[in-house]
Formats: sequence, C-alpha cells, structure tokens
Amino acid sequence: MEKHTPYADKPWLSHYEPGVPATMTYEEKCIPEFMERTAEQFPDHTALVFQGYRLTYRRFREMVDRFAACLVDFGVKKGDSVAILLPNMIPCVISYYAILKVGGIVVMNNPLYSDRELDHQFNDSGSKVLVTLDLLANRMIDLREKTGIRQIVYTSLGDYLPFPKNLLFPLIAKRKKLASDVKQADNVYRWKDLLAQCPPAPPAVDLSFEDTAMYQYTGGTTGVSKGVILTHGNLSRQVQHIMAWFPSFEHGNETMLGALPFFHVFGMSTSMNLAVYAGWRNILIPKPQPDALLDAVKRFKPTFAPLVPTMYIGILNHPDIGKSDLSSIKGCFSGSAPLPVEVIRDFEKKTGAVIVEGYGLTETTPVTHVNPFKGQRKVGSIGLPIPDTECRIVDIDNGETDVPPGEPGELLIRGPQVMKGYLNMDQETADVLTEEGWLHTGDIATMDEDGYFYIVDRKKDLIISGGYNVYPRDIDEVFYEHPKVQEACSIGISHPKRGEAVKTFVVLKEGETADQEELTAYCRERLAKYKWPVEIEFREELPKTNVGKILRKDLRAEELAKRGQG
Repeated sequence: MEKHTPYADKPWLSHYEPGVPATMTYEEKCIPEFMERTAEQFPDHTALVFQGYRLTYRRFREMVDRFAACLVDFGVKKGDSVAILLPNMIPCVISYYAILKVGGIVVMNNPLYSDRELDHQFNDSGSKVLVTLDLLANRMIDLREKTGIRQIVYTSLGDYLPFPKNLLFPLIAKRKKLASDVKQADNVYRWKDLLAQCPPAPPAVDLSFEDTAMYQYTGGTTGVSKGVILTHGNLSRQVQHIMAWFPSFEHGNETMLGALPFFHVFGMSTSMNLAVYAGWRNILIPKPQPDALLDAVKRFKPTFAPLVPTMYIGILNHPDIGKSDLSSIKGCFSGSAPLPVEVIRDFEKKTGAVIVEGYGLTETTPVTHVNPFKGQRKVGSIGLPIPDTECRIVDIDNGETDVPPGEPGELLIRGPQVMKGYLNMDQETADVLTEEGWLHTGDIATMDEDGYFYIVDRKKDLIISGGYNVYPRDIDEVFYEHPKVQEACSIGISHPKRGEAVKTFVVLKEGETADQEELTAYCRERLAKYKWPVEIEFREELPKTNVGKILRKDLRAEELAKRGQG
C-alpha cells in the first residue's frame, strides 16, 4: 500500500476553476463516435477551413466514411497500421478519423523527416498503407520497397481550395513548388479519385477503450524514436479532460486556430480532436509562420488558440502586430516548451487574450497540467494536474522517495491519459512505467503549497557546476527578460575547475546589436555567480523541432563534437 504523502492530499483541487470536476464520469465513446455525434448535432456547421475552403460536418462525416470504405477495400483490418505523412490539411484530418473508424492504428509522421527516420517508423509500426502529399510521393514510392507499405494514397495542396484559388493553383503550383507530378507506379492512388469511387458505407467495427488507436512517435531524444502506444481510452478521456478544463467555451460555437501540427500529439489532442469533439470550426494552417498566423486571425476570428512559444514570439515580433486586431481570441493554451514570462506579459498586453500555460508528454496524450483559465494563474507555473491525474515529485537519485513541497525532484504522473507502453521496447517501457502505473517523466519539477507545479528542467539537462545544481531554464529566463534578446538556450560545457559551466546561445531581435560583455554584465546583476555563463554565442537562429521547441540536445551535441568529446 502506498503511504500517505503531501501529494496524496491533492492541494491543487481547491484551486480548480468553478465548474471543473475533481473526477470525471467519462462517456464510453471513442473518438470516431464523437465525430458521428457532432455531425448529427451540427451537420451544417463548418468543420474545417483550409485556405478559405470550408467543409461542413455533414461532408466531413461523408468523406470519413468514403475513405474508411477505401481502407477496407485495401485490406486494412482491425489492428492494422496506416501511416499519415501530411501537414495540417483536410485529408490529414479525414484519414485520421477514417483509420480509427475501421479499427486501424494511426501512425502520424512529420513531413520534414528524412527517409531514414521514416523508414524506421514505417517498419517499426508495421504500416501497410501510407497517405501523403504529392510533393513527397515520389520519395515515398522509392522508399516503399524497404517497408511493408502496400498502397500509397497522395493528395495535393490544391485539392480543396475556394474559387478563384482553385483555378489559379494549377497554373502556378509547380513553379512555386506547391505541387508535383507523381510517377506511375502500382498501387499508388490519387486521394480525390479514391473518394469518388468508394461509397460512404464502411462496415461497422466494434471499438473499445482498451484497443490500440495510435503509435505516436517521440522525437527520438535518445537516438531511435520510440512508438508510444496510445489507446482509444487515452484519446477519448484526454479530449473529455480538455473540454472539462475550459467550461466557459461552448459546444458548437467556437473557432479553433489549427496551427499546431496535427502529427504532433499536442496539436492532435488540443486542436484537431478537441474541435471535432466540441463541434467547433478549425482553421487549418499547414505552415504556421507569423504571416499565416496573423492572416488567419484577421480573416477567421478564432476564439481559441493553442500555440507553442516560438509562435507567440514570431507573432509579437511581426512588423504588422501593432495594426492587427487579435481581439477575437479569448483563450490561448501554451505548451510543448516553457513560455518565457516576458512573452506571456507582452502577448496578453497586445491581444487582451488569456494564455494558460500547460504541460504534457507524448506518453500522456499529452496534457497532464494546465493553469486555470478563470482563476489564479501563476506565471511560470505549468499549473494544476487536470481531473483524475495524480502527481508526485520524488528524489532525483532514488526515484522513489517523495520530496516535500518546494523541493525539486523528478515528476511522476498517473492517470487515464498515460500510455500503454512503448512499441517493441519492453525494457524502455519498464524503465519509465512502474507496476503501480506511475510514469517517470524525466522532468525536474517542484510543487508549491497550493498544488501548482513548476518544471525546473529536464533531468538530463541538469548542469552541476562546482557541486551546485544549475537549471538551464533559470538562465534562459534571465536572457528572455533582456530587451534585445529574442531567443536563448543554455547548456552545460566542461570546465577545468567547476566540472561544468554554463554556455548560452542567443538570437537577438532584428536590428539589435549586443556583445558578450553586455549580456554577461546583465547576468551578473540577476544570477548567482556559479550560474553565470562563461561563454555566450550569438546565432542567427537556433535548431528547433517542427513544433518550435528549441533543441537543447542538438546544441549540446554540436558543442561536444566541436570540443572533440562527441
């Protein structure tokens, strides 16, 4: 029996927004069933908007049924894997729901991945069918012979466009590298041709919460990317969690800014699945650059915007921010990486929106913590554990002993959104999931007396300088407060006397100049001496994931290679 600890008291529950339940009675419906219900309730509401093209929920369901029937014709059975390699566009959403509806297992893939990365994910997942873009199709046809993929279905950015864009697209697309001819090959099909041929009447498939719904691949921070096994129960309960956390947002009456990539678990749950579950319209943005984000807000007036820090920073630094009306946005959800305090303040001041910062992992579908939308938000905190989510902070060294509130340790999570395990990786699963169901996150966190959690750093990012623990995020936050700094990322480098010391990589705002001496002097006034960076390197840009998370590990690897330690 687990002993009583401060975390067992769940102090966070007393800070929930009114109307948010401490525990939930879940609807035993899988994600495709929510789509069916939404199409019944709001058949004529707009479901998806792509470059101005609008798709109703009635048409959404019909297209899902048509592609589901196509998959069955291809021989896809319950438990078979189907890969999607697409940006945020209509066929991405349709194929996702169709695969789930026929009992298939969705394998989402990043379109920017190399053939080597995709080869691993296609083979590891056992994918039998691939849905991709014409721009990638020839590469995928060549790659197919190394995999178990039998059929390839390709779509185009021009498949769903409003008038007159649909007329102009064929004239300019190839010149602008927005479309490509696909070579002749067996079992390669055009998306629109397939949908026209298949009737919207797939056979019914029984789904349960225990069935596997997805293999969602992690970013591969330890080399080979790991396939996280997510069940239908994980996906369904997670979307019910998120809706419950924002009770002031109405079913059928909001507009989602679909900027987060749906192939990433954060975008999949908090944007794509949430919008369908709640009957909202979703503005799909295939390439979420500042221009596209600002244009979408001005044209379509979204009310809910889940974004990552680089998107907030990009919008704030856009030259048109001063003359852009962003007042339609009621709520913003930030995750995937820490949002610098100064960025939160500047964005809220310029837009009037409320940003709630949250936290999660691919292994938790992903959301586990969020600040209250109406209630006390603590700047710099990831917020409170969401309903039915238990959390503990344990000793970094032994991984078992709970530490008191206020002390840093490793964050452990248990809840209905926690994965089943890693695909084909029993040892890695055993390393992070205890027999009692606790997930070791690898993140160092603290909990205050009110039950608000704070991520201090990644366990593996910890810098030990002269015997002191130095958390890179502490250093980064100081740099973000400097008016000339746009981005900053700190790592540990070897030091002859201290063992390790801090090096910080900095990107300055456009038009600004600064040198190491100026920024070092700034740090000396704000940080303990053992935290001062011994080196500051200025860069034009920092390496990032496709969802905008700065890749600290890549900077560390570069530095080790440069110093002959890689």
